[in-house]
Amino acid sequence: MLLLNMELLATAPGGVAKLRELILTLAVQGKLVPQDPADEPASRLLQKIRAEKDRLIEEKKIRRSKPLDPIDESECGFELPSSWAWERLGNLGDWGAGATPSRSNSNYYGGNIPWFKSGELTSDFIAESEETVTDAALRDCSLRLNQVGDVLIAMYGATIGKTAILSVVATTNQAVCACTPFEGLSNTYLLLLLKALKPYFIGLGAGGAQPNISREKVVATVVGLPPLAEQSRVVTRVEALMRLCDALEAKSQLEAAQHAQLVSTLLGTLTASTTPEELAENWQRVAQHFDLLLDRPEAIDALEQTLLQLAVRGLLVPQDPTDEPASALLQKIRAEKDRLIATGQIKQGKPLPPITDEEKPFELPVGWEWVRINDLAEVQGGIQKTQLRTPVKQHFPYLRVANVQRDALRLEEIERFELTMEELERWRLIAGDLLIVEGNGSAEEIGRCAVWTGAIDPCVYQNHLIRVRCFQQDCMAFIKLFLNAPSGAEEMKRLAITTSGLYNLSVGKIRNYAVPMAPLAEQARIVTRVTALRRLCADLRQRLTERQSVQARLAEALVQQQACA
Repeated sequence: MLLLNMELLATAPGGVAKLRELILTLAVQGKLVPQDPADEPASRLLQKIRAEKDRLIEEKKIRRSKPLDPIDESECGFELPSSWAWERLGNLGDWGAGATPSRSNSNYYGGNIPWFKSGELTSDFIAESEETVTDAALRDCSLRLNQVGDVLIAMYGATIGKTAILSVVATTNQAVCACTPFEGLSNTYLLLLLKALKPYFIGLGAGGAQPNISREKVVATVVGLPPLAEQSRVVTRVEALMRLCDALEAKSQLEAAQHAQLVSTLLGTLTASTTPEELAENWQRVAQHFDLLLDRPEAIDALEQTLLQLAVRGLLVPQDPTDEPASALLQKIRAEKDRLIATGQIKQGKPLPPITDEEKPFELPVGWEWVRINDLAEVQGGIQKTQLRTPVKQHFPYLRVANVQRDALRLEEIERFELTMEELERWRLIAGDLLIVEGNGSAEEIGRCAVWTGAIDPCVYQNHLIRVRCFQQDCMAFIKLFLNAPSGAEEMKRLAITTSGLYNLSVGKIRNYAVPMAPLAEQARIVTRVTALRRLCADLRQRLTERQSVQARLAEALVQQQACA
């Protein structure tokens, strides 16, 4: 039954991970391989384990530990096969945690004893550690010397539940607990068992700034113990099924890569179009394969980016020869800029050089023009955050980088600045202002922008944002469209400088930035068309999300059905 459903489970979101978890769950519940009546039962095995433990204590090879509580029926989460037995982990092996020798003592580090930390438990068998310690550290610092075959489990932070088997004699720090299984418990089965318990251990460690589980919690855990021969059969079966999971995962990754290549190639034929007529012809070819193309969220994202690029190149809507050309619009904008300079409302800036061919990422349709943002708008940086800005008496809301996403504003969390009324007047936002992210640790996020809606008034903005206020407000939607389109975003990345991993734009670079300017009437048609197409993309995403949700619920139901069978 499990094999029949593997393909279905693997295609659901997170399906292979769920499948791995299910395999481990079935394995430790005795549901993965059939029981053999000829096997020596676990009850007999436990008698031998207790006898071995007593002998080792008597020989002073291990210490006598505090007896663990008897197992209560409420601690047994499922029905065991008749040949299995319940037992606490602490009674199945010798458990001990490590320590960290003092860093101030140079005699403790650089020896020949591997010293493992929890983050190094990265595979089933480990042999090489980042650091080593000396015999002096082992003697002086309560370090446990673990043997080949001992099983390790991480107990702190994000690594809780990670496991490994030692291939060398080694020790560990205090974040790792080690177990030498008694005869009768296979170390490979214990590894498998601890992997199955990982979600349980993570739950035990939840809460607090640094989640952790203790050795006491680990050893008190109740588990089902199979006969020794069955342990071996279970491990063999799990290894085979995990290899199948690996194959399914590799297949899924290959299919994803092939799908991405297909999407890139087909959408590339759209962006390679040079005329609206050629685009229409290519669109018809691509549209025939939409059912194959748009079955993944990233494909819809790619389609949306393609539509934006087509829009700002003038290929998404037809040109109208009766439209007033962009050159006439630019003359009006220039006249308005001159008026604002003459009345002292803005400053006269230095003349910028003509736009070179190298600055033009594509050819424009007839009636369009390339123009620098400085010729279209007033560009101004924001207010630097200092101690003097701490809200006291006269404070106002201000926007941070986190508030300005690509073509979206997030206003749930707004901070405040202390300002004079003159400062408020200088940096106050008005509806229609474009806000550009000036600095970010990610090259993909540099230059993202959104138009201020006036949702909060008054409101100012921090210096990591740049305000662009157009002399002709009707142009702002189209300018924003270009800046957030692929070619605009790529130019922002090119212009950004890197300092200590941070990408930065300056007010000067934004003023000098070249954008395409379409006739005003065509801009309106383009913006309307893009808005409608983006709504369509949002609907496609919603449908895909709903479909994936159904797949995930079906996969979860199958997992529950198998686990409870």
